[in-house]
Amino acid sequence: MAESMQGLKRTHRCGELSAANAGETVTIMGWVQKNRNKGGLVFVDVRDRSGIIQVVCEEGKTDAALLEKAAGLRSEYVVAIVGTVAKRSGAVNDKIATGEIEIFPTELRILSESLTPPFPVEENSRTKEEVRLKYRYLDLRRPDLQRNLMLKSQVMTLTRQFFTEEGFLEIETPMLGKTTPEGARDYLVPSRIHPGCFYGLPQSPQLYKQLLMCSGFDRYIQIARCFRDEDLRADRQPEFTQIDMELSFVDVDDVIDVNERYLAKLFKDVMNIDVQLPIQRMTWQEAMDRFGSDKPDLRFGMELTDVTDVVRGCGFGVFTGAIENGGSVRGINAKGQGAMPRKKIDKLTAFVKDYGAKGLAYIALQEDGTVKSSFAKFMSEEEMKELISAMGGEPGDLLLFAADKNKVVWDSLGALRVELAKQLDLLNKDEYRFVWITEFPQFEWSDEQGRYLAMHHPFTMPMEEDLPLLEQGELGKVRAKAYDIVLNGNEIGGGSVRIHQNDIQEKMFEALGFTKEQAHSQFGFLLEAFKYGVPPHAGLAYGLDRLVMLMAKQDSIRDVIAFPKVKDASCLMTEAPTPADAKQLEELGLKVAAEEE
Repeated sequence: MAESMQGLKRTHRCGELSAANAGETVTIMGWVQKNRNKGGLVFVDVRDRSGIIQVVCEEGKTDAALLEKAAGLRSEYVVAIVGTVAKRSGAVNDKIATGEIEIFPTELRILSESLTPPFPVEENSRTKEEVRLKYRYLDLRRPDLQRNLMLKSQVMTLTRQFFTEEGFLEIETPMLGKTTPEGARDYLVPSRIHPGCFYGLPQSPQLYKQLLMCSGFDRYIQIARCFRDEDLRADRQPEFTQIDMELSFVDVDDVIDVNERYLAKLFKDVMNIDVQLPIQRMTWQEAMDRFGSDKPDLRFGMELTDVTDVVRGCGFGVFTGAIENGGSVRGINAKGQGAMPRKKIDKLTAFVKDYGAKGLAYIALQEDGTVKSSFAKFMSEEEMKELISAMGGEPGDLLLFAADKNKVVWDSLGALRVELAKQLDLLNKDEYRFVWITEFPQFEWSDEQGRYLAMHHPFTMPMEEDLPLLEQGELGKVRAKAYDIVLNGNEIGGGSVRIHQNDIQEKMFEALGFTKEQAHSQFGFLLEAFKYGVPPHAGLAYGLDRLVMLMAKQDSIRDVIAFPKVKDASCLMTEAPTPADAKQLEELGLKVAAEEE
């Protein structure tokens, strides 16, 4: 039977107590982690978000009724305990922060009883994620998850403090906005008052923050909720949080400067890690050529080497065919992996096929100087030597090659170097390597739609020197004033300088295939605002959840979100989404179409 806590007031959290509190009478409240009855001696571990402390009930020292009550406690009972802090007479427990003290109780109240939990509430749980997510309120009692969410809270608090001191204003933007068909799919919200019409939940506050710049709020910040109806991965959720900012009267360097100082302060204050400033910068082209990715992981080598010119005239048709079709041949050197079994190489070949590659050519350099290769018979001894030399190959190395269109080669080898780094245990989670990626392509070609799309969004400013290329329709050569901040192979934030001149904006829409009518139908309110004096402006947004995931050294973004969704965007705990009530649908003027069998 649950008891009232009336008359009691918690004086300390469990983990806040130390030897300095010895002799004090304290009141703690929390959950029973463990109860050990040794016959006349009962040890109760009490847990709250701050940590665990041991409570000791001993026959002859503890009231008999209290001792009996303590012996009956079970895991996850909620208790209030009044007692005296004492230094441990026995061995110190080095595994917990309160390991040198214990509490001798004078009062014990059971505030709430608990059923036997479906899994133990403990760190590094081995229980299947599906079960833990179904009982997420229990899962969140685990100390490791609690630390993650406390870290996230700390990051949000420090973020607000830093940007406030930098002159930013925190301004909320609408959750119910206009739906736009470009980009990721919107989550739609039907309007009851306007039947047949829908709001779109924001994919980002992009248009509103640009309007705020038009309104004279020259530095804006918001920790904003965003929604995208897209396919999910370990680091994506249908609803997520952005640290969103926009600045007026700035260019690329100004945005980078304030954000470098933010990251330095964040990592120093939260993790005691020094971020070396200035952070390295790398153009998009350099990143693709060296790492096959616009979010390169700099914690290890295995950079791509372009050997197109080396093999241009060789007898291996796979290489020469790719070159003749306008592609390239590139390779990576897996140092010391020359003895890798053929089965393992075959698995790597299957791996790159998921990225569009037709296969993987290799040269295995044995320690004794012999060479094993999948294509040696197609090349002369001299050609092979030249290729090995170009790759920096030494005895014991494994050289891996892809030949195809540039995009396929970059994607496949970029993914392969990361996969090899995982297999070889080269990814040190205690190391934090930042890099800015700049000068992205303004446009990217979509085979699916048969046209150029904006790589970021249609409001990104091209590099001034590339504006003539925009005029000439050479869209594939136009670079954008866009920049991403990358940490350990993960894009944690991205932004750009925005277009603020009407004529350039119109040219952008034209290049993207918008008619004037289409542009005004979707973005008319922004274009209208731009007629009334708009300052040069730029912005950036961090994926807060992804940033905290890396800071917390987690592999899944779900471990830093209190109530995440699973891969099909459902919630295992609440079972959302669920069908709507017939009356609700009627009020909204909606009908659910029957699924075809």
